[in-house]
Amino acid sequence: MKRSGNKKAAKKLPPHVLVVEDDAILSMTIENALDDAGVGKIELCASTETALEALRRKRPDAIVLDVHLSDRDDGWAIAELLRTLGPDGPRIIFSTGSPEDIPEEIVALGCVLEKPYDPADLVELLGRPERTGIFSRLRGALTAK
Repeated sequence: MKRSGNKKAAKKLPPHVLVVEDDAILSMTIENALDDAGVGKIELCASTETALEALRRKRPDAIVLDVHLSDRDDGWAIAELLRTLGPDGPRIIFSTGSPEDIPEEIVALGCVLEKPYDPADLVELLGRPERTGIFSRLRGALTAK
């Protein structure tokens, strides 16, 4: 489902966010929080398949990714695919009730919100500047090859 958000000025928030979440209530809660914060385009996907279709159509600026989806228990496979886009790929925020299940090399691709979390925490996290430290720049340089 696509939704064009509220047209409030959201200077620090990504203009297009893809939410990959199979829990309909949580998905709508995240959508409402992002819309209220002024995100311009919010796209909801409930499965790996629909997320991949959305990514083929248009690359989002950020992705909120449930790592335990009903059709696959390794939602981080989407993050691995996004890693191939290099340092210009979308910002990734993992959403999970079991952060310990995510392999370390995958966690390094983004940040993790442990369920249950307040959607305001997600909005605040999306509003932060992306990591620009030496390790992020090195990772970007290495994955660009």
